[in-house]
Amino acid sequence: MSLYFRQIGQGHPIVLHHGVFGSSDNLLTVSRSLAERGYSVYALDARNHGQSPRSDVFDYPSMADDVEQFLIEQGLDEVTLVGHSMGGKVAMQYVSSFSRAKRLVVVDIAPKFYPVHHDHIIQALQSVPLATLSSRKEAEEYLAQWIPKPDERQFILKNLYRREDGAFDWRINVPVLAREIYQVGGDVLPKGKFMLPALFLAGGDSSYILPEDHATILRLFPNAQMQTIEGAGHWVHAQQPAAFVESIDYFIQST
Repeated sequence: MSLYFRQIGQGHPIVLHHGVFGSSDNLLTVSRSLAERGYSVYALDARNHGQSPRSDVFDYPSMADDVEQFLIEQGLDEVTLVGHSMGGKVAMQYVSSFSRAKRLVVVDIAPKFYPVHHDHIIQALQSVPLATLSSRKEAEEYLAQWIPKPDERQFILKNLYRREDGAFDWRINVPVLAREIYQVGGDVLPKGKFMLPALFLAGGDSSYILPEDHATILRLFPNAQMQTIEGAGHWVHAQQPAAFVESIDYFIQST
């Protein structure tokens, strides 16, 4: 599958992969900041997200295959692969199967199973009557019944757009994500050890990477570094973008 992407800057290639319900649009701020530091930044839309193609297949091996096809299509090698949440699991799956990544940055996710905890978002998405929807404000009113946090609602609303015929639609493949959402929390526990430099970035206010996860991470990635960015929850790149970019830049320069 050929993925949609946004590219900015010149220099060593950094490939960014967003989390579930996200898109490359969510990574524009950090993409620009990294480009200003002398990198060529590629922000991807995962399958069933953003402007990439849709598919009934939605799992980590398939998404890792998509990344490999993208790198081949763009003639990229020895990239720094950065993935947030779901994207972090895609990145881990990628390095277990392919070899075009020189470094790995995994943002606020560990190589373990997470119980499904996106039910409220799926229910919110399914509650919006797209066929009769008249405005984004009306869509937000439907979402508010399931998603009480305004910032989370705005994140989801970024996926809402008008088609050429004027009707509203989601840029995410809601039926497939609803059916396969358990895949997002699935294990990514590749066999063997992976010796490439790796950075695991955790949000200081997040519980996605716990101290007891460090042993598993180091068993799989013996050259991994652990770093916590204070003042950030799960959305590290959005809540502390300057620290996020600084951490990635220092990691690349030092490895």
